[in-house]
Amino acid sequence: MKTVAVIGAGASGLPAIKCCLDEGLEPTCFERTDDIGGLWNYTKEVHPDQACVMKSTVINTSKEMMCYSDFPIPSEYPIYMHNAYVQKYFRLYADKFGLDKYIKFNNEVLRIVKHEDHESTGQWTLQVRDRKSNMVTSHVFDAVMVATGHHAKKKMPDFPGMDTFKGDITHTHDYKSWKGYEDKKAVVVGGGNSGGDVAVELSRVASKAFLSTRRGAWIINRIDNAGTPVDMLRTRRIFELLRLILPDYLVNLEWAIRLNSRFDHAKYALKPKHKPLAQHPTINDDLPNKIANGSVIIKPNIKCFSETEVEFDDGTKEDADAVILGTGYIFGFPFIDKSIIDVKDNQIELYKYMFPPDLDKPTLSVIGCCQPVGAIMPLSEMQARLATRVFKGDVQLPSRVDRWVDIRKKKIAMRHRYVESTRHTIQVDFIPYIDELAKLNGCRPNLAQMLLRDPVLAIKCFSEPCTPYQFRLEGPGKWVGARQAIMTQWDRTWQPMKTRPLDIKQDEPYNVYVKLAVALVILFLVWGIFL
Repeated sequence: MKTVAVIGAGASGLPAIKCCLDEGLEPTCFERTDDIGGLWNYTKEVHPDQACVMKSTVINTSKEMMCYSDFPIPSEYPIYMHNAYVQKYFRLYADKFGLDKYIKFNNEVLRIVKHEDHESTGQWTLQVRDRKSNMVTSHVFDAVMVATGHHAKKKMPDFPGMDTFKGDITHTHDYKSWKGYEDKKAVVVGGGNSGGDVAVELSRVASKAFLSTRRGAWIINRIDNAGTPVDMLRTRRIFELLRLILPDYLVNLEWAIRLNSRFDHAKYALKPKHKPLAQHPTINDDLPNKIANGSVIIKPNIKCFSETEVEFDDGTKEDADAVILGTGYIFGFPFIDKSIIDVKDNQIELYKYMFPPDLDKPTLSVIGCCQPVGAIMPLSEMQARLATRVFKGDVQLPSRVDRWVDIRKKKIAMRHRYVESTRHTIQVDFIPYIDELAKLNGCRPNLAQMLLRDPVLAIKCFSEPCTPYQFRLEGPGKWVGARQAIMTQWDRTWQPMKTRPLDIKQDEPYNVYVKLAVALVILFLVWGIFL
């Protein structure tokens, strides 16, 4: 039996362990902390280079879109889960599949190097430190899955005068809650998800809360038409097809119209120069209201600091007691030699964001090192499903030349679509990317064949949310419960909302956009057939 080292027991490491077991491999997971969950394991203490959510963090993806493909999130859990529920789900998952016994807690991987006979065996040697005894040991494995995430090392800006500022400067990595910021004047830097969340939270207790953003941001609400989760509404194969058919400017125009229909981004001083799909989305339900009632004041980028003030690019100055930097992260793999994986300014060259392209024997893979427009958990799981079958030899990767071609094509496409930033180096779109991996692995659903044998299911897979269960319908890893999970996904979505009996019939929300899209596709197909 081949042995596999899994580095990290978070959202990506847990499915990596399970996929090893599914494929008859023997996993050993090294987790540097004392619990599972990684980023979602909230702790009161700040740990260096250990990512952790804030106490109030609610996940940005709905439960049906973020679950692992053969383990639906319990129907009673909220549509958008607080971090405590996310951690509870991970615990249920680990308990269900007996993952804990394969995890060595408080064990930190210091170094991964090629074994002395790597060229013939593909094996790796790991140096591991027990954080309790401080003892360092060496282990040899047939393959390695690196699932350490990309939210550990803080990216710290260097504004002029920062060293003279007498107030507190912290990074969102170290921010836990609003306590200690009562009645202070706070400046939050960064218009991304962390910066927006902190600004909204501090606005409730601070005497003043400013949000400084260099580019501005398009703000997406978690809840869309008729209360439908926005990712369940927009992450559908039919919309992906339309996105491929329609010109880019029309797709972005439709997004801009939709987002501005909620609130005019220009009037709220948030409108950026770039198009809606040219930046990783900022999800925030409360920010427009906080701006409207004066609780959050939008400012441009910081120009410089003085002892007690922050000066912005427009020349305005504000007194400040505290500055919180929501400026993102720098990811890397310091325990792996740069000749194998080298990261510069968050630029990384991996085939399918997984495999070092120059390894003759693909026995090392990175799991979860991508930034999806959507949920990462199903993508990490699909990566793990693919990696384990590559390790076994059931899936053959293309030639080294073809791997590099794929890497460069993705870099070019990303450069053309996104604004230049270290934030936009590992971006992926949910459906195209998971389809790529599933096609390699042999588990991508064939909707054309499905239409003949199960038309109801095929139509749901095409026109309704592309939930992870679709990738358990056929091929390796097929799950007998996948069809039922798809047919009941809306039941689980709305179940936690049924907290008060109603005498009226509760119909599914009427989604005019989906119906219009279906009609357009049908017209397009008919036009193609007869012309």
